[in-house]
Amino acid sequence: MKWVIMSLDPRHLDPVVELHMRAFSDFFLTFLGPRFLKEFYAAFFQEHSGITFIAEEEHSGRVLGVVAGALHPQGFFNRLLKRRWWAFCLASAAALLSRPRIAPRLFRALFYRGAPPPGPQRTLLSSIAVAPDAKRIGLGHALLDHWMRSVQNRGSIGCYLITDAISNDTANLFYQHSGWKSDCSFVTPEGRKMYRYVIDFRQS
Repeated sequence: MKWVIMSLDPRHLDPVVELHMRAFSDFFLTFLGPRFLKEFYAAFFQEHSGITFIAEEEHSGRVLGVVAGALHPQGFFNRLLKRRWWAFCLASAAALLSRPRIAPRLFRALFYRGAPPPGPQRTLLSSIAVAPDAKRIGLGHALLDHWMRSVQNRGSIGCYLITDAISNDTANLFYQHSGWKSDCSFVTPEGRKMYRYVIDFRQS
């Protein structure tokens, strides 16, 4: 299977949302629905601080993977909410009406910054997903490496991410094998144990 890695643009949004929903079927953002996810991924090419790439199958043009993050997370999410808070509220209305008790969690999701590590600001890796039939062929590592090179070229000193600690061995091993180090763990208000991973670039 051959692929081409390119920047996310509007024509990729629907297949990226579909890919996310298949890859993360039991996750909270997926529960909020495709309209919410479309707003989420659209933000990464609408904001200059967003850094997002997709992997497209060479012969078919099918989206095989996506990686998304924010160069300067605090400013990125602050600007996003100021511009598009109403769109995120509308996009999540159906999920909120079906389960009103999720309101506090939805509020935290909208204002989420990824629990940044102390010290100089690092770039947040928000999402990486690969189609089931494109796993174990090196695509995930290729996407992550491409994204990290772009981040470094834009002057970042390093990156961080948050992921589940429990029942998430594949993802944790993926980051560890890619050179990321877990520097802390914490428990969310919903009771989920999370790891924070950090990787810093060598300064020349």
